[in-house]
Amino acid sequence: MGIQESVQDLWEDKDRLGNLSEQGRARQILLKVIDSLDSGEIRVAQVVDGEVIVHEWVKQAILMFFKVQAMTKFSVGPFEYLDKIPLKDNYANAKVRAVPGAIARRGSFLAPGVTLMPSYVNIGAYVDEDTMVDTWATVGSCAQVGKRVHLSGGVGIGGVLEPPQAAPVIIEDDVFIGSRSMVVEGARVRNGAKLGAGVILTSSTPVIDSATGEEVSRGVVPERAIAVMATREKKFDGGTYG
Repeated sequence: MGIQESVQDLWEDKDRLGNLSEQGRARQILLKVIDSLDSGEIRVAQVVDGEVIVHEWVKQAILMFFKVQAMTKFSVGPFEYLDKIPLKDNYANAKVRAVPGAIARRGSFLAPGVTLMPSYVNIGAYVDEDTMVDTWATVGSCAQVGKRVHLSGGVGIGGVLEPPQAAPVIIEDDVFIGSRSMVVEGARVRNGAKLGAGVILTSSTPVIDSATGEEVSRGVVPERAIAVMATREKKFDGGTYG
């Protein structure tokens, strides 16, 4: 039985994870998935022919790993942590620059050339080559970030683990995300697009072409577009508001 089939078999009968005799075997299977995520051998989601493909079994493995993994105390310098997931290490071998204060959990992938300023990257996330994760930016669980992306200071890239079939946030190649912007709920920013500072993009946010006034999508910024926050007026009983 392959690793995917083994994970799906465990998922179909999750109740047995509460059995101590089953936890050891399950942990071995699930650790293989976490290690493969950590190395970039597998990933939670990817874009294939323009469509987002979600590998549900990988998210299932992450969710089950939390159930079988014990809490562990560990220290980084003077700081103490208590968690089920250790931090990434071996940045030099990975050719990743990690500035003091940067935190990435094991099970996230950082490609060569990535720079982490004091920031946070969660399990299941994928950050591709030559991308900058700037100060206080966060890359949530399972978020997929492409090549040569700049996540400016304070940017929040949302994460999603449940439900397993839910698509994560997708940031494609050569994207610029302006300071304090939030991209969440499986929203998608296509190749070469730029988001101005403070943009809030969710899966239901209308994306409007300012030249025509037409709504071009919900939660998807088109390729090479420049997106800034705006409001449309709407009448309510108490008045008309933006």
